[in-house]
Amino acid sequence: MKILILLAFFSAALLAHEGHTHNPASDEMQEAAKTFLASLNETQKSAAKIAFDDDERENWHYFPMARGGVRLDTLRPYQKQLAYALLATGLSQKGFLTATQIMTLEHILLNRRNQSEDQDPQEYYLAIFGEPTDHKPWGWRFEGHHLSLNFTLPSDQVVGVPMFFGTNPAELKTGPLKGLRPLGEIEDLARDFAQKLVDAKLSPVFSEKPPRDILTGQERVAQPQKSAGVTSDQMDSEQLKQLMGIIDAVLEFKRKEVSTDTVREIHANQRDKMHFAWGGSLKAKEPHYFRIQGTNFLVEYANTQGGANHAHLVWRDLKNDFARDLLREHLEKDH
Repeated sequence: MKILILLAFFSAALLAHEGHTHNPASDEMQEAAKTFLASLNETQKSAAKIAFDDDERENWHYFPMARGGVRLDTLRPYQKQLAYALLATGLSQKGFLTATQIMTLEHILLNRRNQSEDQDPQEYYLAIFGEPTDHKPWGWRFEGHHLSLNFTLPSDQVVGVPMFFGTNPAELKTGPLKGLRPLGEIEDLARDFAQKLVDAKLSPVFSEKPPRDILTGQERVAQPQKSAGVTSDQMDSEQLKQLMGIIDAVLEFKRKEVSTDTVREIHANQRDKMHFAWGGSLKAKEPHYFRIQGTNFLVEYANTQGGANHAHLVWRDLKNDFARDLLREHLEKDH
């Protein structure tokens, strides 16, 4: 009898699990955020914790400046390790490596003669918005110069946009880390694709002079850009595969559980509704810009400053940045 009861219990639990779409990343983020907060003293905690509905949650930037949250260089070594542990819950191994490379470049920049004295390579901040819990929406942000990683958790879902990676220099040309290119793979994939489109008489070049930077800048609400270059319905299957390869390379910065829904939605609904546009020179080491835009998403990449050795990459969700759509649905459902 006891065995039958146990079998019935486990069967019910299994069925409940199979019908549940819970994102395992949300559990890890919640646990890591709680552990990090528990390690802080009251002064640090008051800086790190910000109300979920505070205006600061959508006040994202990629310039060197003071931000909301607790500054990493005010943390003790073990607290800093816990901050990085939370960062790792949102990124893939590739994304975490890229983020730490970008932060490493800040130290190298500090040693340059033309480096601004008020730019501190340790000026990165971690902010927790709301309470890390299953019961209410909450979020967190890891941000500093050339890095802005925003995660919002309405219920047990995870939304990881806006996502920004920048690198100056785009390629390190001297020293023991010579040749380091944190965003080099994406730039090379896009240039190769653009050249192949040109060879196929489908030029994606909309301007011989590239924009000075990503066009959406640090806007809280990203605006769709004008369709330009080559649209995906003009591409053959091999060209479309290459385009999806660039998209996948950008999304691979996030951990799989955070990006899976985005990949699935693009494949299901946007494959024939995208455009790929290129501005500037197709030659390596010359100023250039590209973007990929679908119905709901926008990728922008600009390497135009510092002699085409200063790159910015951003992924925006045109409807659901900071989980706006999901939070609206959540609010309507609860009320």
